[in-house]
Amino acid sequence: MATMLYDGCTLGDLTVRALGRHPERDAVVCGERRLTYAELRDEVARFTAVFAAAGLGPGDRIAILSRNRPEVVAAFCAAYAQGLTLTPLSPHAADADLVFVLQDAGVDCLVVDETGLAERGAALAREVGSLKHLFTFGAAAFGRSLCALASGFAPQPLRSVARPDLPAVLGYTGGTTGKPKGVVQSQRGMVAAHLMMLAEWDWPESPRMLLATPLSHAAGVMVLPTLMKGGTVVMVPGFDPAAFLDEIERSAVSVAFLVPTMIYALLDAVATGPARRLDSLRTVFYGAAPMAPERLRQAMATFGPVFMQLYGQSEAPLCIATLRRDEHDLTRPERLSSCGKPAAGLRVALLDAEGREVATGAIGEICVRGPLVMDAYHRRPDETAEVFRDGWLHTADVGRFDEDGYLYIVDRCKDLIISGGLNIYPREVESVLEGHAGVARCVVVGLPDEKWGEAVTAAVVRREGHSVTAEELVAFVRSSKSPLYAPKRVEFLDRLPLTPLGKPDRNAVRRQLSAVTGSTP
Repeated sequence: MATMLYDGCTLGDLTVRALGRHPERDAVVCGERRLTYAELRDEVARFTAVFAAAGLGPGDRIAILSRNRPEVVAAFCAAYAQGLTLTPLSPHAADADLVFVLQDAGVDCLVVDETGLAERGAALAREVGSLKHLFTFGAAAFGRSLCALASGFAPQPLRSVARPDLPAVLGYTGGTTGKPKGVVQSQRGMVAAHLMMLAEWDWPESPRMLLATPLSHAAGVMVLPTLMKGGTVVMVPGFDPAAFLDEIERSAVSVAFLVPTMIYALLDAVATGPARRLDSLRTVFYGAAPMAPERLRQAMATFGPVFMQLYGQSEAPLCIATLRRDEHDLTRPERLSSCGKPAAGLRVALLDAEGREVATGAIGEICVRGPLVMDAYHRRPDETAEVFRDGWLHTADVGRFDEDGYLYIVDRCKDLIISGGLNIYPREVESVLEGHAGVARCVVVGLPDEKWGEAVTAAVVRREGHSVTAEELVAFVRSSKSPLYAPKRVEFLDRLPLTPLGKPDRNAVRRQLSAVTGSTP
């Protein structure tokens, strides 16, 4: 009798194992709604029964357009168990981008949140036309209610039919430089990413994870490892600083995921609001954008030594490097600018334009090899070949290693400013400006200039109660860094434009400053 060889682990396998443990514990909390592990497992089993009855199985493609709600967690888990290729859709994306994604991905099934997104979902279905199945979570004037159909099935033991040889996720980049690109993530890669998260990150015991950013982005990737740790996913529909702090107190939150602008807003809310009991908080994962070291020191003074930085990108999610809690060492202040050390199982190198590794301390492009790296850009062979030249994933981030092996991100390659023949990375100037007591937030861009080629231009939000001038900030950069790095112009804004994820929108800032200065971006 032939022996069946083991053919690999899948997200479905991880999901079934996670949901089969701790049946009485809370798995998901969202406002007044709670689902225990047993209830979530049964809901996932019913969702998979609906998908199977519709003829959806391994390799078929499902997209989910929804705000944060418990049904999204169940739908994600059902997609994993059923072996579907998942494309999460951002509710903040433009309709034209959503149409492009649905068509480019060849989505078979679309699931829509009927609370606030019904009209958009119906319009998308009409525009795309090729969808085989259209569901809404609850009752709506279009599609079929996934929850109503699921209620017609008795929950059966949950099992995975996912196949290791098929893609697990087909996610899309933001499209800030053109049409969104589909990133094909294999089952192998996503399993590796989840195991790296469990091994490398500072997880509290039975974590209670608070998520305010959309599950269609990085927050969604954190759901399954939280469940694998026997924890609870606590969701809020969006980010409001006071409401976020309320939820930490109400749900005894022990871990959260935030982007730096959210941490800044929480610092302001704590400083100006009522006293808070936040002693349940053990870990704050932060990433997606650089964090000003001075603000990070303030955050540690306010919330304690709870911060852990994540560095990754869509093509290598979340786990390229981590700066753990104990590595946020105030006796080594320069370390607060680092994104940490590469994760176990990855090779990270800094390469020059000829593909050679640079010396320690020198700047090069961050390049990655390892199991969590994407398979390809969907239907873009030329761009896939370019990003994987010489056998490395080229991240388009530039950085340097120090002598202790810590990685420092200098900037994005595409954000490089060439001014008077000098290469200037905006992040270097931003780091100096953010160290000024009068600066709350800033973004630096290069704008066309007849003399300099590009002029270093800063958009600055003043810190409340300060009246710092442009001349002061230019002099501050001159004295702290070099006259060559000093902004040629400083514009003060009431607030910085942000992306839907809360990151400063550099392209929007560039357009806004171009309109003010009369230059062409």
